[in-house]
Amino acid sequence: MDIFLYVFAALFSVINPLGTVPVFVGLTSEETPKERNKTSLLTGINVTVILVISFFAGTYLLKFFGISHNALRIAGGMIIVTSGFALLTGNFSKHKGMKNKRVKEDLKDREKFSLTPLTIPMLAGPGSISLLITFQQEYVAWSDISIILLAILAVGLLVFIILRSAHFITKFLGASGINAISRIVGFIVISIGVEYISAAVVAIFSKL
Repeated sequence: MDIFLYVFAALFSVINPLGTVPVFVGLTSEETPKERNKTSLLTGINVTVILVISFFAGTYLLKFFGISHNALRIAGGMIIVTSGFALLTGNFSKHKGMKNKRVKEDLKDREKFSLTPLTIPMLAGPGSISLLITFQQEYVAWSDISIILLAILAVGLLVFIILRSAHFITKFLGASGINAISRIVGFIVISIGVEYISAAVVAIFSKL
């Protein structure tokens, strides 16, 4: 249960589906409720599939590129900290590349956007992928792996629920409410990133 809560909280904080709500509302403003529900469902499925693939393929990627576990933790921690600062300062969309003019124009012409940009890079981005690769290195027992997979499924389900309720959440919380929650989540994300960097640095110095 401890592993489930830890992985779930860490993934949810880094992914931050609440921060994607305003973008989702904007992208689906011209869709019918049925189309919005389908888009949110596909996004939840895409996020789950990509996170599961990242979790299992992580070790092979590290071996192929010759990247050590500690180097991954430091790099992943830096990415997570950067994402946290973006949330804390209110530059989440800019950090995810949503302020780029060419990206905006592409979004206007895109019929379906459940995979990009909602899943990649806004939800299943480098931060969540590096986090899962780190988890794969830390938890090797099949019992732990099954718990992590359940946590990933729970995050994917919650992404679907939040996006499906995006228009209601926007009306209920408003832009200021979502912004406040994103800033709180940003602080948690920064803490997670710093923890990964510090743990890797301690492990490196302990080997010297």
